[in-house]
Amino acid sequence: MTTRSFGTNNMGLARGDATRPSMANSSGNAVKSRQVSQLNAQLAQLSSNLRDTDNLVRMTSVQAEAMRGLGSWHGGMFMAASKVLGEEAVARDAGAQQQQR
Repeated sequence: MTTRSFGTNNMGLARGDATRPSMANSSGNAVKSRQVSQLNAQLAQLSSNLRDTDNLVRMTSVQAEAMRGLGSWHGGMFMAASKVLGEEAVARDAGAQQQQR
Protein backbone atom coordinates (compact mmCIF):
# COMPACT_ATOMS: atom_id res chain seq x y z
CA MET A 1 0.00 0.00 0.00
CA THR A 2 1.55 3.26 -1.08
CA THR A 3 0.45 6.46 0.53
CA ARG A 4 1.72 9.97 0.45
CA SER A 5 3.30 11.09 3.64
CA PHE A 6 2.90 14.76 4.46
CA GLY A 7 4.08 14.74 8.06
CA THR A 8 1.87 11.80 9.02
CA ASN A 9 2.40 8.09 9.26
CA ASN A 10 0.49 5.54 7.20
CA MET A 11 -2.53 5.66 9.51
CA GLY A 12 -3.07 9.39 9.02
CA LEU A 13 -1.87 10.24 12.52
CA ALA A 14 0.81 12.76 13.38
CA ARG A 15 4.32 11.31 13.67
CA GLY A 16 4.49 12.26 17.33
CA ASP A 17 1.56 9.93 18.12
CA ALA A 18 2.75 6.55 19.32
CA THR A 19 -0.31 4.56 18.25
CA ARG A 20 -0.21 1.12 16.81
CA PRO A 21 -2.28 0.01 13.82
CA SER A 22 -4.22 -2.36 16.08
CA MET A 23 -5.44 0.62 18.14
CA ALA A 24 -6.52 2.40 14.96
CA ASN A 25 -8.35 -0.73 13.85
CA SER A 26 -10.12 -0.99 17.18
CA SER A 27 -11.26 2.63 16.94
CA GLY A 28 -12.39 1.94 13.36
CA ASN A 29 -14.30 -1.08 14.61
CA ALA A 30 -15.88 1.05 17.34
CA VAL A 31 -17.03 3.59 14.74
CA LYS A 32 -18.37 0.82 12.53
CA SER A 33 -20.13 -0.78 15.49
CA ARG A 34 -21.69 2.56 16.45
CA GLN A 35 -22.88 3.13 12.87
CA VAL A 36 -24.38 -0.36 12.70
CA SER A 37 -26.10 0.28 16.02
CA GLN A 38 -27.54 3.56 14.71
CA LEU A 39 -28.73 1.87 11.52
CA ASN A 40 -30.35 -0.87 13.59
CA ALA A 41 -32.18 1.73 15.68
CA GLN A 42 -33.32 3.57 12.54
CA LEU A 43 -34.51 0.30 11.01
CA ALA A 44 -36.48 -0.50 14.16
CA GLN A 45 -38.09 2.96 14.04
CA LEU A 46 -38.90 2.54 10.34
CA SER A 47 -40.44 -0.87 11.01
CA SER A 48 -42.55 0.59 13.81
CA ASN A 49 -43.72 3.44 11.58
CA LEU A 50 -44.63 0.99 8.81
CA ARG A 51 -46.70 -1.08 11.26
CA ASP A 52 -48.49 2.09 12.39
CA THR A 53 -49.12 3.09 8.77
CA ASP A 54 -50.47 -0.37 7.96
CA ASN A 55 -52.86 -0.18 10.92
CA LEU A 56 -54.02 3.29 9.87
CA VAL A 57 -54.63 2.14 6.28
CA ARG A 58 -56.69 -0.81 7.53
CA MET A 59 -58.69 1.48 9.83
CA THR A 60 -59.25 3.95 6.99
CA SER A 61 -60.53 1.11 4.80
CA VAL A 62 -63.06 0.07 7.45
CA GLN A 63 -64.15 3.67 7.95
CA ALA A 64 -64.50 4.22 4.19
CA GLU A 65 -66.80 1.20 4.00
CA ALA A 66 -68.87 2.61 6.88
CA MET A 67 -69.03 6.00 5.13
CA ARG A 68 -70.28 4.26 2.00
CA GLY A 69 -73.12 2.69 3.98
CA LEU A 70 -73.89 5.99 5.66
CA GLY A 71 -73.97 7.73 2.27
CA SER A 72 -76.39 5.14 0.93
CA TRP A 73 -78.61 5.55 3.97
CA HIS A 74 -78.65 9.35 3.61
CA GLY A 75 -79.35 9.04 -0.11
CA GLY A 76 -82.35 6.84 0.67
CA MET A 77 -83.60 9.36 3.22
CA PHE A 78 -83.30 12.21 0.69
CA MET A 79 -85.17 10.19 -1.94
CA ALA A 80 -87.92 9.34 0.55
CA ALA A 81 -88.21 12.97 1.65
CA SER A 82 -88.32 14.07 -1.98
CA LYS A 83 -91.11 11.60 -2.73
CA VAL A 84 -93.17 12.68 0.29
CA LEU A 85 -92.69 16.37 -0.42
CA GLY A 86 -93.38 15.81 -4.11
CA GLU A 87 -96.65 13.99 -3.34
CA GLU A 88 -97.68 16.77 -0.96
CA ALA A 89 -96.95 19.36 -3.63
CA VAL A 90 -99.01 17.43 -6.20
CA ALA A 91 -101.90 17.08 -3.74
CA ARG A 92 -101.70 20.77 -2.87
CA ASP A 93 -101.71 21.77 -6.55
CA ALA A 94 -104.66 19.46 -7.24
CA GLY A 95 -106.57 20.96 -4.29
CA ALA A 96 -105.83 24.48 -5.51
CA GLN A 97 -107.07 23.67 -9.01
CA GLN A 98 -110.30 22.17 -7.64
CA GLN A 99 -110.96 25.28 -5.57
CA GLN A 100 -110.55 27.50 -8.64
CA ARG A 101 -113.27 25.62 -10.51
